[in-house]
Amino acid sequence: MKMPVGGDLDAFDRKILEALAQDGRMSITDLAAKVGLSKTPCQQRFRKLVADGYIDGFRAILNPARMGLDHVAFAEVKLTNTSEEALRAFNQAVKKIVEVEECHMIAGRFDYLLKIRTPDIKRYRYILGERISALPYVASTSTNVAMETVIDNWSSPAGRIG
Repeated sequence: MKMPVGGDLDAFDRKILEALAQDGRMSITDLAAKVGLSKTPCQQRFRKLVADGYIDGFRAILNPARMGLDHVAFAEVKLTNTSEEALRAFNQAVKKIVEVEECHMIAGRFDYLLKIRTPDIKRYRYILGERISALPYVASTSTNVAMETVIDNWSSPAGRIG
């Protein structure tokens, strides 16, 4: 399934985004050659894509397993209250827990889904018991532990742009 993108992008812009999603370190010269433009127009398009917010930035994709962070758990969090005040307080506080890799507000049987990465179950248990359970308005949590990551391709969205 292709990722929906703004209607103001043409084929060259889409090619630039796809190429950079595959290799964000390539030079403008290499990028221009890959997408079929000369260097100056490619650089202008690149700068516009950044200025228009299609490119948030560039970063290295780290290997969590090599860093000893291969324990992944998903915590379902139910709040005692879902008023705007409660949601704001939870959102602000959860951002301070470095082990929380992702936090999504959910429409369903619980309020938030957190992806938590730790070195092992012992550290996860501490984070859950001492940090997540202590967040504002938390009523209950439920944990699902990932046994294996089968697909993790957001960092390489080739084929979804366009």
